[in-house]
Formats: sequence, C-alpha cells, structure tokens
Amino acid sequence: MQYTMFDTPIVNALLRWLSLTLMWLFRWRMEGELPDEPKFVLIAAPHTSNWDLPIMLSLAFAFRTRLFWMGKHTLFRRPYGPIMRWLGGIPIDRRKSHNVVEQSADQFRKADNLVMVVPPEGTRQKVRYWKTGFYRIAESAKVPIVLGFLDYRRKVGGVGPAILPTGDIEADMEKIRAFYENVTGKYSEQYNREEVTQTTE
Repeated sequence: MQYTMFDTPIVNALLRWLSLTLMWLFRWRMEGELPDEPKFVLIAAPHTSNWDLPIMLSLAFAFRTRLFWMGKHTLFRRPYGPIMRWLGGIPIDRRKSHNVVEQSADQFRKADNLVMVVPPEGTRQKVRYWKTGFYRIAESAKVPIVLGFLDYRRKVGGVGPAILPTGDIEADMEKIRAFYENVTGKYSEQYNREEVTQTTE
C-alpha cells in the first residue's frame, strides 16, 4: 500500500497530539473500541459534510489506527493529489466501469493489515439508497464490517459493533440500520434513515 502520514513516527506522534488537542477544544469525544482484527471495512456514516474527513482522520490518530479511505477522483487532481494520498486517500472514479469491489478486495488479500474506510452513501449529497460496495468488498475479502460514525448532535465519533457478512444482505443491513437510527450527521436533512435498508450497486 502507499506511504501515508501514519507511517512516519515523528509526524504520527505530532498529529496525534494535535488531533487530541483539537478534539478537546471543539468538545468532541471518542466512543467505542476498534476490534482486535488486522483487516476490516470501516463504514463512515452518515457522510454529509466536508468536515467529516478531518474529524475522521483526527479520530484515526486518537484510536492509534492506520487507515485508508475512498474519495471521489476529483479530490486527487493537481496539486492536491499527493497530499490526499499522503492522507490515506484512494481515488475512485465512479464514471468508469472498472471493478472497484474486486480491486479493493484484492488489496485486502495482499495486505497483512488494512483498515479501509468506505462511505456507504458514496457521496456527501443526499441519496435515496445506500450503495452496497462496502458490503460486497467485505464479503469478497472475508473481513468484518465495522460501524464507524460521526454524531454531530452529541459531538461523539467512534466505532460500534463489527458485523461479518452472512450473505443475507437484507438481514445484515437491518442490523446496520438499527445502529445508525439515532446517529445525526452535520446536515441531517441529507440523511434518509428510513431508506438505509434499501441498497443499490
């Protein structure tokens, strides 16, 4: 995998200190514990704001975890591309018909340790359905799905339970929907709780 800010000890230590300081200043709290698993897909939901990324990265340092996140390819245009990759970003071009699920699953097979963040909405704009990419990646790679969240109402960020895909996507998504029932994004009007169980590729 690519070289990121998590791979430099001095930078990692400084950014962790800065992350914890900023979280304290803005009154954000951590909640939950990461599973004792070397590889998993981490849901990032609800995704409604550009602020989700810096808060998510701050939480990554607070939890002492190295993660990679999927982002729209336009975020990686010059001159920002190298910076975004250094932050752990993986560009995804949704205009192309390449197999993102299989490519991502292959990354898991090759890696000894990998945390991949996938926003199920696929965009911070309001959507009618969650995409099933995160589920298909975990299912293909045979890794758990960990329920990460940012609750702007309570100013709490963290992780919930881990769910190993059973192949019954409707039943698994019902468990996921129940967890996010009371989680509020920054722009709550862009998040359809009642349609989380509806999915599309």
